[in-house]
Amino acid sequence: MSGVRPGRYEVRFGVLEVQQDIDRDNGWLLSVGGVAQSYLDLDDPTHLEFDYMRRIGDVLDLLRPGPLDVLHVGGGAGTLARYVAATRPGSAQRVVDADDLLMSVVDAQFGLRALPGVEVEVGQGRQALRAAAPASFDVVVLDAFERAAVPAGMITVAAAEDVAGALRPDGVCALNVTDGPGLPFARRVVGTLAEVFDHVVLVGEPAVLRGRRFANLVLAASAAPLPAAGLAGRAAGAPFPARVVDAADIDRWRGAPILDDEQVGGPQPPPGLFA
Repeated sequence: MSGVRPGRYEVRFGVLEVQQDIDRDNGWLLSVGGVAQSYLDLDDPTHLEFDYMRRIGDVLDLLRPGPLDVLHVGGGAGTLARYVAATRPGSAQRVVDADDLLMSVVDAQFGLRALPGVEVEVGQGRQALRAAAPASFDVVVLDAFERAAVPAGMITVAAAEDVAGALRPDGVCALNVTDGPGLPFARRVVGTLAEVFDHVVLVGEPAVLRGRRFANLVLAASAAPLPAAGLAGRAAGAPFPARVVDAADIDRWRGAPILDDEQVGGPQPPPGLFA
């Protein structure tokens, strides 16, 4: 048994609650403000409990073999950093999160900074992207949320240009967004990424893509072709099957790109949805 202590902790964006999973001996759920935010299994770092995180894991798995240089914007419990460290030994990763109190709890409870090859930084995601050396990362993961929504200014054309500048020529940006009926925000995110990257795919459960309910969607973008067929096969075989919207249909999902001066952020979920 680990030395993790269940409890409640004041963090920057609310109250963090650490709870043990009754079904997994060393599984832990982290919620902020009553919204489930992260899950990790200290005995099995390859276990990705949340479906959207499994879809991002699929993107990572289908990239070229070997270690990866990864920038995570939005740290949470470090679940994906732990996954990469386990599945791709020798990887160099940088985790950036704006919530210093959250990062302190995660490090003290789960040893985030002790992960091999992982550097943790408290700071703003846009600043970290601008400061990144050109062509220094294979992957940029955008999973930054503030009070259950993507913060305004995190996904804009300028931000996507910063991501593209930090990525190597075949590098991939993977991101998590949430949206509801009609998917107005997700469509604008597709349009934003398509302004900067030649290849964009969108992954979501069929009911979500039809705009019938609020949930997570995963997008991937790159200057190089993406492994859309491999992603589609994995998504179709998932416990909660998902569908991949790729080059053949992505233009139909393309909304107006988001500009910095608009200050557009993601929508808040319905009360209690992610509790």
